[in-house]
Amino acid sequence: MNTSEPVFFNINNYTNEITHRELTEDFLLYRSVATGDLDTVRSICASDHFGANEGVGILSKNPVTNIKYHFVIATAMVARFCKQNGMPLEDAFKLSDFYIQKLDGIHTVNEVSALHDQMILDYTQKMKKCISDDTYSMYIHKCKDYIHSHIMERITVEEIADKFGISASYLSHLFKKETGTSVASYIREQKIEVAKNMLRFSDYSMVEIANRLAFSSQSHFIQQFKDIVGMTPKKYKDANFNVQWDTE
Repeated sequence: MNTSEPVFFNINNYTNEITHRELTEDFLLYRSVATGDLDTVRSICASDHFGANEGVGILSKNPVTNIKYHFVIATAMVARFCKQNGMPLEDAFKLSDFYIQKLDGIHTVNEVSALHDQMILDYTQKMKKCISDDTYSMYIHKCKDYIHSHIMERITVEEIADKFGISASYLSHLFKKETGTSVASYIREQKIEVAKNMLRFSDYSMVEIANRLAFSSQSHFIQQFKDIVGMTPKKYKDANFNVQWDTE
């Protein structure tokens, strides 16, 4: 009988020059995919966000195997985000299976990177269609697309209306009529959704999150968060920081 003690990993003895990047970068990408934001996703693909492979950690000393492992992780995360945002569960996982199986015939880092971009663009296009298949009018779809594309900026109803060549009052009336909420409320809710991801998956301070999401101040961000979520950002972070995904 083997009575030897198991050898556990000692993180203090692990030497690795790689500094892992903030998870927020990846989760903002996943959210762009899940909201059908093609412009943002295309821009991220053009920057070689995945192929650069910077700050993602070493899962294998073989470069091709390493990026394949990260591809599988990214595909699983994108599938989960899209499922949670309205894509039918079976569709999300069938698409995931399809792209992961394509890894079998790929043998270079560049090929895996190209497949990753193809995968996230495919998911994004399908999410855009999924979202556009609802009953909202053209202006409401355009309004939502604009908000998601500029979520890290200060957004006003007047700015959006001017972009589409209509009056702010008309856009406000139409948005309220079709969605049951105001444009300003929708903007706040979407910013808070991004803030929740930042609180769960990054070490950003409250003031950094407030600044990144273009709130007027840290106190304004905290109050808006509490009004929408029902607790302060600190309590939310304490309860949810890096917790596992639900499996429902």
